[in-house]
Amino acid sequence: MSTGPDETFAFPGLDRKVPPLGVGTWAWGDEKTWGMGGYDPALTEATIAEAWRASIDAGVALIDTAEVYGKGESERIIGRLLAATPADRSRAVLASKFMPSPNKLDVVSAMRSAALASRDRLGVDVIDLYQIHGPISLRSKAALAEALATVHAEGIVAAVGVSNYSIKEMTSIHGELAKRNLALASNQIEFSPLRTSPETSGLLSRCAALGVVVLAYSPLGQGRLGGRYSAKNPPPSSRNFSAHPMERVDRIVDVLRSIGEEHGGRTPAQVALRWIIDKGAVPIPGAKNAMQATGNAGALGWTLTEVDIAAIDAVSLSGVRSLANRFWQHG
Repeated sequence: MSTGPDETFAFPGLDRKVPPLGVGTWAWGDEKTWGMGGYDPALTEATIAEAWRASIDAGVALIDTAEVYGKGESERIIGRLLAATPADRSRAVLASKFMPSPNKLDVVSAMRSAALASRDRLGVDVIDLYQIHGPISLRSKAALAEALATVHAEGIVAAVGVSNYSIKEMTSIHGELAKRNLALASNQIEFSPLRTSPETSGLLSRCAALGVVVLAYSPLGQGRLGGRYSAKNPPPSSRNFSAHPMERVDRIVDVLRSIGEEHGGRTPAQVALRWIIDKGAVPIPGAKNAMQATGNAGALGWTLTEVDIAAIDAVSLSGVRSLANRFWQHG
């Protein structure tokens, strides 16, 4: 995938092109982690509609969701937005995810039912990109590939991917899909200046070699790299991805802010997103309102210098993995 400042890309198996930046919608409809309908009264369906409009109008049309986000409410919100503005369907690339719970032993049937339910909630004919949410299934990679091939063959989904897969896991399912004449389009992983292990482990380069698009979730460390939070004002405890001591995060934000000033007043968040793009991945930051969506779009149309990237690399952190993440997050 090419990542020049104004270049677009397409997922293998999908002919529509989009800029190397998307929108993650975990917060849309979620109360437990993101506070919608709870501790964050500023997050409403009206503000989400504004974020949607600002994102689509800026060309940021890759929208990532999942069946478990808000227990399906994220998908329902997207479906209502598309119903209100049908013309957006031709611009939006919709990505959703299947939760491969270990109890889903008949994975072909389970995935087919889940994909149909996601498609109905989204209100579309075809899901553009359908991903396995994590490497937690008890079934073999061959069985999972067969399930993906089935929903693809039936026209329920256009392209298929995975999330949180390690090099070994991704290579295995890539090979199984190839036996079925189907490309592995994506591997969605946590990647940011707060979690660089996907680069140092060789996962990014392996994805590039296989033609797999890397989608970077939590690219701002659940808000930590945006400059809003600090050691004196930490993020909510429920946001536990990349939960480094904030004193260490503050040092990274200082570097991002300094580099941003040298690029015409870019924000720390925009610099962090641009760093991910220049590393060859596609960040999918959240957007709760139009201001955040417009700010995210400010990561496009320019690029960092090699000196900038080296300065960020020098202060970046490899990542924090809880016991739960060791079970779930392999990528």
